[in-house]
Amino acid sequence: MLILGASGFLGNALYKELYRYYNTYGTYHSGRIYSDNKHYLKFDLVNDDVYELLRQVQPSVIISALRGPFTDQLEAHELMVGYAQETGCRIIFLSSANVFDAFSNYPSYENDKTLSQSIYGKLKIRVETLLMRHLPEEQYAIVRLPMVFGVGAPRIQALKNELLLGDAIEVFPHLVMNTTTDAKLRQQIHYIINRKLSGIFHLGSTDLIHHKEFIHELVIMLDLNRKPIYKNVYTSNTDRYLAVLPRDNRLPKHLQITNETVVESSKKYI
Repeated sequence: MLILGASGFLGNALYKELYRYYNTYGTYHSGRIYSDNKHYLKFDLVNDDVYELLRQVQPSVIISALRGPFTDQLEAHELMVGYAQETGCRIIFLSSANVFDAFSNYPSYENDKTLSQSIYGKLKIRVETLLMRHLPEEQYAIVRLPMVFGVGAPRIQALKNELLLGDAIEVFPHLVMNTTTDAKLRQQIHYIINRKLSGIFHLGSTDLIHHKEFIHELVIMLDLNRKPIYKNVYTSNTDRYLAVLPRDNRLPKHLQITNETVVESSKKYI
């Protein structure tokens, strides 16, 4: 198994979950913390050839949590698909709720049409389309994620810093969303791999919440004894949805999560 982008927040969470059960390798771009681990391979998305890396590792499962220039990401996924066509290996692609960010009137389900206004969402759509057009369904799992939180999440660190520095916290009062944690995601991906599941998966919380309300719940949970300063950002006059809910590919109940649990799971216990 190879995790592309294993030094990032989500990639690293997946590596920690999977390496005990599978012969797992991960890639990193920089940092001595990974250089002594022989299962972490240095990989530069811009300058290195992902196809050569795949031939070296010969994974039966590729998990793509890549970040980097969008053109290079797209090219890397084209090479991955070519490798999968030759070898029959499976690709698990971490996509995003942003593939639906042009729609705003309702939550999105697995087989809904994708349409994005953002560059990020458009990239995710292009990679999803690449997988669906050129591989049989049993060879891929497209995992669409909402905002991801958890103890070490960059979003939690940023929120802490804003509170401690007294900076304004941007909130979107009309945005209705769902969320998840890195801990729940790693369990879900493990299950998908272990059961050889394929297709499209929406791995957001089972319930929806307004962005401002959710951020305020996090502020209360963090309990930093700082009064938050909120900057309300209105992108529409009415509620707009950016939420991914499962309808066709539901995972078992123990692999589901609620927004309340996401907040609680983002607290660091000392």
